Amino acid sequence: MSLQKPLPQEYASYYEPYIQALPEGDILAYLASQTEEFAALKNLDDQKGNYRYALDKWSVKELLGHVNDTERIMSYRLLRIARGDKTPLAGFEENDYVMHAGSERLALDELVNEFAVVRASTLALARQLDDAAWLRTGVANGFPASARAVLYTIAGHAAHHLRILRERYEV
Repeated sequence: MSLQKPLPQEYASYYEPYIQALPEGDILAYLASQTEEFAALKNLDDQKGNYRYALDKWSVKELLGHVNDTERIMSYRLLRIARGDKTPLAGFEENDYVMHAGSERLALDELVNEFAVVRASTLALARQLDDAAWLRTGVANGFPASARAVLYTIAGHAAHHLRILRERYEV
């Protein structure tokens, strides 16, 4: 399989920075490599896991919980769109998810392990899709979405938060 980056009409414009920041090449290999990047966070202590770089910002643990929840939602979108389901898919309010997730009571390594499991599931789904499935489209949060755009969004969203962890949380 050789997926190309999706065209702008295949996704909501607010995903543009996520998708355009991704490197060219094998997107599945890139997704797999992110598992290793997140695994490095297991070395942080609980104090760093609870760190917020500003009062109104998520902690490292909450950020990881957000990444996990978002990947689950986006992977579900990928499944539905790839299978030809034309039912419009609802959006979600990320702050509500973070508020009710309880990530702060979990150990950092549990959240990192959870990411690995969720990502493995996403990769298992992606690896079995054929060329026709990648080009199928649906509607997510009121915007057109192709299956390949959803996969690239998953990768771009994780990359975005890895950058934030490095730049703002200094991990």
